[in-house]
Amino acid sequence: MNYEDLYQKLQQDEKDVKDQLALLQKLFKAVSRETENGDMKSLTRDLSAMAEAAACISASVNGMKDAAGMFDTKEYFESGQFAEQMLAACVENQVDARGESPVYEMFPYRVRLDQENQEVWLDRKKVQCMRPRYLVQMIKSGQEKLNKASFHALNFVNELSDAYDLAIIKLKKRPESDIYLTSLYKLLAPMSRFRKDYDQHSFAFDLARLYISDVEITKNGKRFQFGPSRNNSKAIRILDKDGQEQFLATIRFFE
Repeated sequence: MNYEDLYQKLQQDEKDVKDQLALLQKLFKAVSRETENGDMKSLTRDLSAMAEAAACISASVNGMKDAAGMFDTKEYFESGQFAEQMLAACVENQVDARGESPVYEMFPYRVRLDQENQEVWLDRKKVQCMRPRYLVQMIKSGQEKLNKASFHALNFVNELSDAYDLAIIKLKKRPESDIYLTSLYKLLAPMSRFRKDYDQHSFAFDLARLYISDVEITKNGKRFQFGPSRNNSKAIRILDKDGQEQFLATIRFFE
């Protein structure tokens, strides 16, 4: 079973529907004009043509409905064919994929396949997608967007340091304590509208670029150190310069 086979079938039917709708719209305009001026001969002819076009549309839509209904999404997931074709699409699109069913890492994204409910989760967001190739292309586009974004490691670490100082006060922590990176993200993007422009994927990507950079000291002369955590939900997965995964959970700035 392969969604691409269904996709090709649906594409042809979609084209037929589109063509017939265009014809129907053209005929409708003609019929409107003919009813106004009383051209009964042309009106009778064009109404018949409209009925034929509508019948063709109905047949194509029913064909699409039948084809979609015959596609067994449960088997597609449980047999592993979705995952297999997803990984093949990753190779085709040069997307680095790691892990095994049901969880795959495509930095900075995490893909989880819920076989029981036939659902795809991209991090904590459910994605309505039964086409592996489209899912991978969507991830590829996200990665390319992140790669194109300008980045200045020193500016970023300075902003992290400022957020860290604020977190120390807000959380009533001792200076130079370890602070969760997720807590700093909320301070860097405090409002939901800010998080739309700078989401956690972008934050993880910036952390990775800082991690592999040569920057070690902030403008105020402070050094910083990343740390792990026993709480995996707080860890942010990145890839280092060798393409090896690292899990960063905390950071501390110190003199």
